Amino acid sequence: MLFSCLEKLRQKGIIQRKDGASRNIAILPIGYDLLGSPSLVPFLGVSAAGAPIEAIEITGEWRKVPGNVARLESDIFMLRIYGDSMINAGIDDGDIVLVQTKKEFISGEVVLAEVSGDTTIKRFISEDKPPYVYLKPENPKYQNILFTDETELKGKVISVLKNNYWKSIK
Repeated sequence: MLFSCLEKLRQKGIIQRKDGASRNIAILPIGYDLLGSPSLVPFLGVSAAGAPIEAIEITGEWRKVPGNVARLESDIFMLRIYGDSMINAGIDDGDIVLVQTKKEFISGEVVLAEVSGDTTIKRFISEDKPPYVYLKPENPKYQNILFTDETELKGKVISVLKNNYWKSIK
């Protein structure tokens, strides 16, 4: 009975179910609209804006986001930033960023990247001249990170929380 109710909600676009995952039901934007409640996204932990560090995961914490952000089709999540390598993009130490999971990226986007198992926030650059593809910090104190087989882009940073307001990325 419960499964059939959940399946009906999924078919109507109110919830999303992910097979094989714990806590595998997410309320979609239309569901929040029907409930008259602000949208929530998971707060997943901490990532570096500096040298890549091991991501620190926080489970079970959800935070409110503006309705227009929550209406994105793909998965979104929040991370707290540790470091100062992205200050010229408006991302400071201690800020919270909103990340949209993606599979394709455009040169110039600010991204969450995994480098040899550690994560960092940098600007993705793809050019027709060497070094061709790299991650660029937005602070002159830091060096570019060249792409290797152990570099993977995980998502695009779409907004930063500053003074309790979501702002676009420079």
